[in-house]
Amino acid sequence: MTETVDRRTVADPAGVADGTPDPRRWLALCIIAVAQLMVVLDASIVNIAIPHAQSSLHISTANRQWMVTAYTLAFGGLLLLGGRIADYLGRKRAFMLGLFGFAVASALGGVAPNAGLLFAARALQGAFAAVLAPAALSLITVTFTESKERARAFGVYGAISGGGAAIGLIVGGILTEYASWRWCLLVNVPIALVTAIAAAPVVRESKASGEARYDLPGALTVTAGLVALVYGFTVAAEDGWSDPRTLGLLVGSVVLLVLFVVIEARSSAPLLPLRVALERNRGGSFLACLLTGAGLFSMFLFLTYYFQQTLGYSALKSGFAFLPFSGGIIVSAGLASQLLPRVGPRILAGSGGLLAALGMALLVGIGLDSSFVAHVLPSELLISFGMGLSFVPLSSVALVGVGAHDAGVASALVNTTQQVGGALGTALLNTVYATAVTGYLVDHHGPRAVAQSQIEGYTTAFIWGAVFIALSAIVVFVLVTAGRDTTSNTEAVPAHAG
Repeated sequence: MTETVDRRTVADPAGVADGTPDPRRWLALCIIAVAQLMVVLDASIVNIAIPHAQSSLHISTANRQWMVTAYTLAFGGLLLLGGRIADYLGRKRAFMLGLFGFAVASALGGVAPNAGLLFAARALQGAFAAVLAPAALSLITVTFTESKERARAFGVYGAISGGGAAIGLIVGGILTEYASWRWCLLVNVPIALVTAIAAAPVVRESKASGEARYDLPGALTVTAGLVALVYGFTVAAEDGWSDPRTLGLLVGSVVLLVLFVVIEARSSAPLLPLRVALERNRGGSFLACLLTGAGLFSMFLFLTYYFQQTLGYSALKSGFAFLPFSGGIIVSAGLASQLLPRVGPRILAGSGGLLAALGMALLVGIGLDSSFVAHVLPSELLISFGMGLSFVPLSSVALVGVGAHDAGVASALVNTTQQVGGALGTALLNTVYATAVTGYLVDHHGPRAVAQSQIEGYTTAFIWGAVFIALSAIVVFVLVTAGRDTTSNTEAVPAHAG
């Protein structure tokens, strides 16, 4: 990897002066796909391992959500900055940096002797993933210059992003059950290093022209604000909502997030151009994605504990129990792609959200000895089918009327809002869960009461999850006005991460 970039790479992204396609472009795609798979896997592989990690490192109920939120907050909060870094530093250089950094962070997490280092390593993973994911997407864009080949390459990228979560659940179950929960992190080390070595001679460098400008104040304030908000929810789970620390953190988060908006409004090179988010359709899409993430991500956390601690499933069986969810999303997303030009985004995304909210609400019926087939499977299928119907039109609406220079930011915001919403929702609903468990045990005693208190916590969290997803559907019906023609003519740009 050279320190200077051949100027041809700006005008001729594949690095071939006469405009002919890069002869090693498909090999490069395979290498990039492995990196993308690793990033997607890491979001789901750890979910199955959380109960074992919590027991091993003596993590409290209030703090266990940091295994999820530390990663998603750093990933979502820094994703837009990561895209800028990839453009100006050089996409290959950022890709290699992301791989090596992800390997180091994974190694730290895998050997972490305590919860603090584990959470820090997860945050570091998320930060490097925020550089790696947009670099991978940009490399595909500049490597495949012919439209049909680029579409095929994006198809591979999308399949990896969609199917990676399902693979992660199974791999996480296998590693946790037959090795150790630590291998859910350590497995990234050889994958990242081998991918980096393979990429060095194959992937070509490219970078954006012009002066590099990074909105560091914006990145710092929004990330700090989100971390303060999540930490406030965590303190509330232990000390209550009226505790001075809780109130101080929540007020501080609001101040920091307002400051972020002020910085973006005044910056000459904002991390988030406000014009992208303030248009009615796009803003509705981003808000709906935020609310959907808030309701959906926590479901994986609570169902994982329900499977393993209440129903007595092994880690591997828990992974397989989530497979119908992944299958439902894949099927319904394909159906949504066919229906979108016919029925438009508003009806499709709104109906999908209501269907998913119904599925989440049905989880309230679970008990200490519920049947998976009778009580959990129908809910999984309803939620996944609804989410697939919703995600496709929301991604399309995010690009309605956006200028070419803002297309990358608008597309990345779909993923950013999902990740940030997931982090906030997981932290908040984990607090709701802890409060419900404590409240139940005040009036009920005995061994069965302890087990039933967990059910009380899960079902209370599922109710609020259903409310968040239902609100996302309402947002779509109220704000999204884009018609069938508008979205059918929009060339969707894949989000920066799966």
